[in-house]
Amino acid sequence: METMATQPSQDAAEAWQPWHDERALRCINCQRTFSLRAILYHCPDCGDLLDVVYPRPQFDPEAVRKRWWRRRASKKHIDQSGVWRFRELLPFYDDEHQLVTYPEGNTPLLDAARSARYAGVRHLRFKHLGFNPTGSFKDYGMVAGVTQARILGMRAVACASTGNTSASMAAYAARAGLSAIVLVPEGGVSFAKLSQSLDYGALTLQIRGDFDAAQTLLQEIAPDLGIYILNSINPFRLEGQKSVMLELLEQCDWKAPDRIVVPGGNLGNSSSYGKALRELDDLGMLSKRPRITIVQAGGAAPLYDAFTQGHPDRLVRVHARTLATAIKIGAPVSWKKARRAVNWSDGWVTSVGEQDIADAKAIIGSDGIGCEPASATTLAAIRRLAREGTDKRVDPDEDIVAILTGNILKDADYTLRYHSRELYEEFTTESTVVNKGKKLESNYANPPVVVDATAEALTAAIRSRLA
Repeated sequence: METMATQPSQDAAEAWQPWHDERALRCINCQRTFSLRAILYHCPDCGDLLDVVYPRPQFDPEAVRKRWWRRRASKKHIDQSGVWRFRELLPFYDDEHQLVTYPEGNTPLLDAARSARYAGVRHLRFKHLGFNPTGSFKDYGMVAGVTQARILGMRAVACASTGNTSASMAAYAARAGLSAIVLVPEGGVSFAKLSQSLDYGALTLQIRGDFDAAQTLLQEIAPDLGIYILNSINPFRLEGQKSVMLELLEQCDWKAPDRIVVPGGNLGNSSSYGKALRELDDLGMLSKRPRITIVQAGGAAPLYDAFTQGHPDRLVRVHARTLATAIKIGAPVSWKKARRAVNWSDGWVTSVGEQDIADAKAIIGSDGIGCEPASATTLAAIRRLAREGTDKRVDPDEDIVAILTGNILKDADYTLRYHSRELYEEFTTESTVVNKGKKLESNYANPPVVVDATAEALTAAIRSRLA
């Protein structure tokens, strides 16, 4: 299956305009604009993705940087948020009382000497987004997406997920008083991630199919059910994730690193980073353009294939296979936005194998920094590009920041099996009770529901919950 795109070019990336004369949704292809409050995920004319755009902000860069920093000492919840304290660059709301917060963000930038030596580079730091409330980077975007859902007056939100998105959406929906509906692949999500969406009260539907099938079905049934989709096709999700770059630059004293390395799954993260950096560059707040380098697992690398096999204008869907379940996606919806970010920043896309991911994860752990397997693709890729010289070489003297997307406890079984020498490229675990004492009543149980991968089965299950 092929997804066609417009012809890419560096000239097109350079012509990328971040602003508009009013707040709106704008198609990344035909540039048509729509109301900021329209419930849209694709352009009705050409079918492409949408950006949230605003009038160019009028502020003094130095003054606003000081304001952002002062807010960290405030007792106001939205000032303590690592998203909303940068709200001058996210003005899609009408009133501060509309803003949802946990609070989220303000995640650390960590030195990692052992990891740097392993990769063969001299200047490597990890921006660890796993320090968020639900343990992954998704909280940055979900707080904005759920805020928009509340502004629109939606009663229910939904997502297809490999685990992290569902955990984050379930938590933020609960905080905002919205019903949450989660679609996950049966047997394709770690117990740790699955347990989060169950505990946060979401209707968790285990689809007899993969992530891509779940996402396609969700887009089919959502309009009829009146539910708001919060996958990365939702442009407001990516608005919240922009704040990662603002935090990072603030932590770097506003001196941009040479390269930012990020795992690539559905590609919303790299897309949002490119949008943030493009806006900051236009505002004169970016000292240089960091090269955005996207890393995919070898068994789930459609964007890498597009870049290296001579067809950057189209994405060929793959049957995703990797133990790094957070990026186990064969048809990433945000690939055009990600490609735009890579082209604009003169970055690159690469891939790494399962053994490389597993070893890199252990090395990151030896620095006292835990992460989920998908996060470890970053270190594996830096080592590959610096030491092996494959694809586009990384200079050992570059100042590099690698993004760690999730907490180590997201995939604890993977970690245990690696260190027990029992990790296989394909394995399935089952949770069983070996010794039974007195049974406790699950008075508030919220069990997952296994359904067929059909629109009819999903619709029936969701309607029963929303009735």
